[in-house]
Order: sequence, then C-alpha cells, then structure tokens
Amino acid sequence: MGGSASAKGDIYSYGILLLEIIIGKRPTDEMFKDGLNLHSFCKMALPHRVMEIAESHLLILEGELNDKTNKSRGKAEVRECLISLVRIGVACSRETPDERMGISEIVKELNAIKLVFLGMGTLGEASKDATRQPKSFSAK
Repeated sequence: MGGSASAKGDIYSYGILLLEIIIGKRPTDEMFKDGLNLHSFCKMALPHRVMEIAESHLLILEGELNDKTNKSRGKAEVRECLISLVRIGVACSRETPDERMGISEIVKELNAIKLVFLGMGTLGEASKDATRQPKSFSAK
C-alpha cells in the first residue's frame, strides 16, 4: 500500500481489520515472517481450517448457540459465518486494488451473514448460493 487515500485503500484496511478481529492477530505479529502475512495465512485456512485459526472468544458463540438451538445447527451456522467473514476479509485485502471486493458486494455479503447468524435465513437463501465466493474471488 502507500500513496494517497482511496476507496480501494479503505477496502484493504477494512479487510485487514476484519481478519484481525476474526483470528486475534495483528499483521505485525511475530508469526508473520518469511513471506507469510495475515492475508495469506487466512487464505490458506479457507475453508476447512477457519475454525482452527478463529479467535477463541468467537468460538464461545458456538457454544452459546449450541445451548439455545440444535447443537449441530448452531455449530454449522457459526462455522459458515466465520468462513464467509474470512472470505470477505481475504477478498478485501488482496494486494492489487482492482481485485478487491467493492463496497456494495461487501454490504450484501455482510447482510447475508447477519441473517444467518440471527437465524433468519441461510447463506444459500441470502446470497442465492451458499458455496459461491464473492465476485472478486476468481482464482489467481
């Protein structure tokens, strides 16, 4: 990064902040060296290892949901929400500004996640396809 402020720069910062919140590590953490950074660490964890890298206080939510709802449903909802949030964080923090998600797509995805978390929908209903990645997730 560097240079003047821009919307794409703000998107990058948002993505990094989102990843920091989810995994509880800063980009300057000593674990990030030798080419490994917060973005690449989270990208490598998608989708199967997200629960392993998630901050432990977020996993408490999973336990609370399990107490209030069907245990497997609560766990699956938290897992899918965390995976979706990490995907957004990774898409927003891509190195090249033109590859980053746009703000309207971010808002749409976050609203879908909110509905799932509140038990008012599924990612499939809210996003039309629970397995799709945000538009900017093309393999590169």
